[in-house]
Amino acid sequence: MKRIPKGRIITSNEIRAYLAKKHDADFTCHLTAGIFINLAANASQESQNSESGEITPYWRTLKKDGELNPKYPGGIEHQRMLLEMEGHIVINKGKRYFVKDYEKALYELQ
Repeated sequence: MKRIPKGRIITSNEIRAYLAKKHDADFTCHLTAGIFINLAANASQESQNSESGEITPYWRTLKKDGELNPKYPGGIEHQRMLLEMEGHIVINKGKRYFVKDYEKALYELQ
């Protein structure tokens, strides 16, 4: 999550695929990955609030299909604001929010 540059994004699926490949595994657990992604997001926000540490740009990590994560600090509105500040367009589909054409901004972990 820390490696994703401004203006780029990644999804939890790409993170999981990267980790599986890196550790020569067939797949990774989406539930476990989601838990640790949310832990990283909350730890980053706590660090930012206390001004004592490095910030992980968690808002650049989306759920599958480019969906925003309502469990992130500040919820959808905060993530939406941060993504829009970086030039992304957020669209509403029913009760869910997505980054428009997110595939064009995907960052490839190596």
